[in-house]
Amino acid sequence: MSESPRPTGQEAVPAGPWPPRSAYLHIPFCHRRCFYCDFAVVPLGDRADGASSGSIARYLEQLLAEIAAAPDGPPLSTVYVGGGTPSMLTPAQLGQLLAALRARFGLAPGAELSLEMDPASFDQDRLAGYLAAGVNRVSLGGQSFDDAVLERLGRRHRRADLLQAATWLAAARCRGDLASWSLDLIQGLPGQDLAGWDTQLAQAIALAPPHLSVYDLIVEPGTVFERLERRGQLDLPDVDLAADLMEHTGRRLGAAGYGHYEISNYAWPGHASRHNRVYWSGAGWWGFGLGATSAPWGERLARPRTREAYGAWLAEAPFAAGDSASPGMPFDERVLVGLRRREGVRLERLAAAAGLGAAELAPLLERWRPYRERGLLRAEGGRWRLSDPEGLALSNAVLRELLEWWEERDGLDRPGE
Repeated sequence: MSESPRPTGQEAVPAGPWPPRSAYLHIPFCHRRCFYCDFAVVPLGDRADGASSGSIARYLEQLLAEIAAAPDGPPLSTVYVGGGTPSMLTPAQLGQLLAALRARFGLAPGAELSLEMDPASFDQDRLAGYLAAGVNRVSLGGQSFDDAVLERLGRRHRRADLLQAATWLAAARCRGDLASWSLDLIQGLPGQDLAGWDTQLAQAIALAPPHLSVYDLIVEPGTVFERLERRGQLDLPDVDLAADLMEHTGRRLGAAGYGHYEISNYAWPGHASRHNRVYWSGAGWWGFGLGATSAPWGERLARPRTREAYGAWLAEAPFAAGDSASPGMPFDERVLVGLRRREGVRLERLAAAAGLGAAELAPLLERWRPYRERGLLRAEGGRWRLSDPEGLALSNAVLRELLEWWEERDGLDRPGE
């Protein structure tokens, strides 16, 4: 997973009566479900389109109603339209959604308006329509340059579609019609080795996207990949190779001029995703749509993941329970998202804000001691951060220690349960 994000390097102000300046809109529709995907999506078939689909039209009525019912808030500085495949919408439909946000909240000057797009779902005319509607940043879901891999992922597009889409986006940026664009890739895929992955990175670098998101494959419950893994039919890289892939990614992209500003994200100077920084800073955001998660005052609220349940939820006036006095994001989650960032967190300051003293924090620091001794986790100038690229490549182990410590501590705090 826009706004007026707090400046890089600052901790988020603890959640309180400050309404969010960011919004996420979920468009659940896809042509087909990818084999690794566990998101809240509604596959409509390869020929479906927002101009002809009654399902999309009915859903947009619900989404517009949810936006209209939201509490008051300041103008939005970032908006992210994700999915699913939001580029199944027509430019007019997307324009409706942005107009609804503008009417409800307003859009701040220079707001970042991001749209996820699938390479096989648009042409130059449709792209021009989205840009005319106000989109100024695109996230392109490429995932791989290898046709055989794309087939095994269940993707609809092929390498030629990806290259063509990237050419259109680059041209739009050169004309000044698009402020930035990002390319998504997946590492740690079945059968992937270091040489093959380096070839993927080389092709990505050659396209010169200002931003790259490189995600580790996670086999989620209920997916096609999970069923294949249970049958022993998914040849995934082992833990050591997976760490090597991530570390190589950091070095390769760093040499190409990309800053590693978050575990999975790399950008040229000035092209980091402002919207995603909101999530990692612990600031609040509005979330709209089926399956969307919001955190308007720091506390996460998830919407139902089916169309029927989402409709019933809307009928219950969901925003009536909004609480600007929420205690906000808990300490463990604030540290968890903060350590994903290059700049890390001010651990002791966050602990003090959560009412945790040095004695209570000591068991966590002891758990982290081996990682500090190996140089993977560093405490410098009051700020704790993972080293780049080695520490970020092994971040799961460090973050797991945090979660286990918090669960143990939480259990001690509630002895009667």
